[in-house]
Amino acid sequence: MQDLVKKLAAIMKEKKIMLATAESCTGGLIASEITKFAGASSFFERGFITYSNDAKHEELGVDMQLINTHGAVSQEVAIAMAQGTLKNAHAHISVSITGIAGPSGGSQDKPLGLVHFATHNYHGLTHSEHHIYTGCRQDIQRQAAETALKLLISQAEQY
Repeated sequence: MQDLVKKLAAIMKEKKIMLATAESCTGGLIASEITKFAGASSFFERGFITYSNDAKHEELGVDMQLINTHGAVSQEVAIAMAQGTLKNAHAHISVSITGIAGPSGGSQDKPLGLVHFATHNYHGLTHSEHHIYTGCRQDIQRQAAETALKLLISQAEQY
């Protein structure tokens, strides 16, 4: 993962832009990987770990009705998390992650390993996608963190 962080850091530093993260199922793994990189403070502004629905609402301003209607693991909530991250941080780009890392909690509609991502930038552009990963809890979290870093690289390159 550090190769991805290194690539992200180079782009962010070159463009002089800052990043903020909002993590649910990854529990801060992305922020942890980023802050392992010496000089991370030059491009990483802050990370929110919003594991509970209340935290998503209180820290990021995600509407509880949105959570109740679509569920915390949904495209709609991932987008609201990414947008709320930028509203509550001094950054140019954000990423959000919300999913079901297991080993329980999955359903037919939302299977184990389902993770929703969203990026949002200062220009108002939002991108969202989802993936279904396999493996144990740690495997799913790692794969989700790697995907989020790749999304951030893509968004930073376009900034």
